[in-house]
Amino acid sequence: MPEIEAFVEKIEIERIMRMIPHRYPFLMLDRVRDLHASKSAIGVKNVSIGEPFFQGHFPTKPIMPGVLIIEAMAQTAAVLVVHSLDMIDQGKLVYFMTVDNTRFRKPVLPGDVLNLHVDVVRHRSAVWKFTGVAKVDGVEVTQAEFSAMIVDPPKGTGADG
Repeated sequence: MPEIEAFVEKIEIERIMRMIPHRYPFLMLDRVRDLHASKSAIGVKNVSIGEPFFQGHFPTKPIMPGVLIIEAMAQTAAVLVVHSLDMIDQGKLVYFMTVDNTRFRKPVLPGDVLNLHVDVVRHRSAVWKFTGVAKVDGVEVTQAEFSAMIVDPPKGTGADG
């Protein structure tokens, strides 16, 4: 079995979709860059006025919902875990367990490019803990601590092989 790459400069959308099960409109990543196995990664989300959530949040002043920024961080973390454990194409899921110490500092608007900096705090067995910081133009817009667990997909869902 080949050894995983310790550093990956860029992971494009096609590979991301082999790593995590999310699909439009809930896939919150366009690319992952600067991935250091078992350590850190940066997810990239290009925020467009065409996003379906802008129709209702808020129609006259579109702002990306904070929970979706946290979801984008979690998806970045899932890609990091799948790469670190060499689980691509295995159908494993990475489930949120906790979200703590979250701060929303500035709204994210159409046209912004979110850079989702995720760092591994620790991992034991199937449980991983992370810190995340979302930035736009180098300015912090959101921060959070969160944890996730690797699980097999439920039987009979089509995601189990």
